[in-house]
Amino acid sequence: MHTMKRWNIEILLSEETDGDTANTWADAGLHAEGGTDLHGRGMARKHPADPEAPEIGEELAVSRALADLARQLRQVAAEDISGNTGTPWRP
Repeated sequence: MHTMKRWNIEILLSEETDGDTANTWADAGLHAEGGTDLHGRGMARKHPADPEAPEIGEELAVSRALADLARQLRQVAAEDISGNTGTPWRP
């Protein structure tokens, strides 16, 4: 038997600039079949001496949001393993 599922991750970005500085935020939302709904968050700051390259802040913020999301998903899996086996999961 072969089954297929689709899990979607939606990434939202926002940026706030103030003179030569900028803050970029990312929210990575996982919406999976079966009810899993998690949100990872990440942020990047532009130093005033850095050149204008908004894509770098976006890349950093998104990578941090995805890392946060991955950490949360591992925790959910660890709790599910423990709940199903009665044994704590060890990575």
